[in-house]
Amino acid sequence: MSFPLLSLIIFTPVVGAAVLMFLRGDDAVRWTALSFTVLDLALCIAMLVGFDTTTYAMQFIETRSWVPALGINYALGIDGISALFVFLTALLGLICVLASWVAIDRKVKEFMICLLFMQALMLGVFCALDLFLFYVFWEAMLIPMYLIIGIWGGEGRVYAAIKFFLYTLAGSLLFLIGVIVLYFYGGRTFDILALTAQDLPFRIQSWLFFAFLIAFAVKVPMVPVHTWLPDAHVQAPTAGSIILAGVLLKMGAYGFLRFSLPMLPEASMYYSPLMLALSGLAIVYGGLLALAQDDLKKLVAYSSISHMGFVTLGIFALNLRGLEGGILQMFNHGVTTGALFLFVGLIYERTHTRSIADYGGLMKVAPVYTTFLALFTLSSMALPGTNSFVGELLVLSGGFAANLVAGSAAVLGALLAAAYLLGMYGKVALGPASAGARLKIRDVNGREMAAILPLAVFVLWVGLYPKPFLNVVDASVKHLVTHVHSRGSGQ
Repeated sequence: MSFPLLSLIIFTPVVGAAVLMFLRGDDAVRWTALSFTVLDLALCIAMLVGFDTTTYAMQFIETRSWVPALGINYALGIDGISALFVFLTALLGLICVLASWVAIDRKVKEFMICLLFMQALMLGVFCALDLFLFYVFWEAMLIPMYLIIGIWGGEGRVYAAIKFFLYTLAGSLLFLIGVIVLYFYGGRTFDILALTAQDLPFRIQSWLFFAFLIAFAVKVPMVPVHTWLPDAHVQAPTAGSIILAGVLLKMGAYGFLRFSLPMLPEASMYYSPLMLALSGLAIVYGGLLALAQDDLKKLVAYSSISHMGFVTLGIFALNLRGLEGGILQMFNHGVTTGALFLFVGLIYERTHTRSIADYGGLMKVAPVYTTFLALFTLSSMALPGTNSFVGELLVLSGGFAANLVAGSAAVLGALLAAAYLLGMYGKVALGPASAGARLKIRDVNGREMAAILPLAVFVLWVGLYPKPFLNVVDASVKHLVTHVHSRGSGQ
C-alpha cells in the first residue's frame, strides 16, 4: 500500500481544527492555524514534486471500502487536471489565515476552525475518485462557508449567507439526482473512472448534462444564476472572499472537467454551442457590470463573473488550446482575484470604506501597496508578462477555433477589463488626493507582505515561464480531448 499522501493533505487541516478546540488565547489559535496551513502547503509541494507529468493516469491513488453494499468507496487520486487546484487550495488557505490575523477579532477560534474545515473539504472535492464521496465533500463545504459569511460578514451577512446557501443547495440537489441516475445507468457503481468508461444513451446524457449544468453553473457562477455572488463577496470577510473567488468558484468548472466532458461526451459536444454562448454572455455582462461599480469589492466580484466566463469558454471550446487555457486560467484567477480581494481587505481595514470615490492619491502615502496593486491589476487585465496573459491567449486561440462569435465576445470582455481595471487603479492610486490619502494611512507591514509575495511570485512565474504549469495539465488534457471527440462523435 502506497503512502496515503492525499489523505494526509486532506486531514491535516482537520487535525489542526481539532487542536484549536483545546487552545486558549487568540494568538495561540492564530499561530497554530498558521502552522497547520504551512504544513499542508508543504505536503502539497511534495505531491507536485512527486507528480509524473508524462502520464494522464490517476496518481497517489488510495482506496478503502466504505459502504460495500452500495459500492461506495473512500477513493482518492489526482491527475493533471486536479493537481494544480489541490496546491492552489492549500496556498490560499495559508493566505486566508494571514489575511484574518487582524481582520477577525471576535470568535477567532471558531473562525479558524471553520476555515480549516473548509480547506479540508475543498481538498477532498479535488481528490475524490468516488462520486458519492465527491458529493459528500461538495455538499458539506456549504456549512463552513455559510458560517464564515453569516457570522463574520458585514451588515447584510445573514441575507447574503442564506442566499448563497439556497442557491448552491438547489444546484446540489439536482446534482444528487443526477448522481443517483448515473449510479443506476452506469452499472451500480460510484467509481468515477468506471463511470467515465460507460457509454450512456444520448437521451440520458442530455438529461444528466442539464442536471449537472445547473449545479456547476451556480458554483462558477454563470449568467443568469450568478446573483448570489456579489452579495456573498461584499458581505464576506476578506478571507471568505479570497477562498470563495480563489477556490470555490473553480469547483463548478472542475465539475465540468471531471464529470460533464468525460462522462457525457456526446451531450457535451452537442450542447457546446449553448455553453459557448453562455460563456460569451458572462464575459461581456460581467465586464459591463464591473464597469459601473463604485464599490471595490463589487467591482472585483463582477470581474470574477467575466473572468470565469473565459474559463468555461476554454473548456467548451473542446480543443487542446482552449482546455489548457481554461484550466490554467482557473489557477490564474485564483491567484490574481484572490490577491485583489486581499488588497481590498487591507485598505478596508485602514479606511473602513470600499467606495472608489473615497480614495485617491494613495501612491503617495502607500507606495508599496499601490505598486503591488498595480501588478495584480495588470495581471487581471492579462498584460503580457503576467500569468493571465498566457491563459487568456490560449482561451482566445481555442475559442476562435471553436466559434467566431464567442471568441469575439472574449475580445470585447478583455477590452472591458482594461477599462474598468485601469479606471479603478487610476482613481485609487493616481487620482487627486482624497480623504483616504489625507489620513496618512500606513503602508503594508511584514505580515501582509508575507501574504502578498507568494501570489506576486506566481503572477510573474506563470507569466514569464508557464511551461512547468502547462506540463502538469498537458497529458491529462490531451487524453480528455481525445476521449471527448472519439466518444462524442460516436466513433
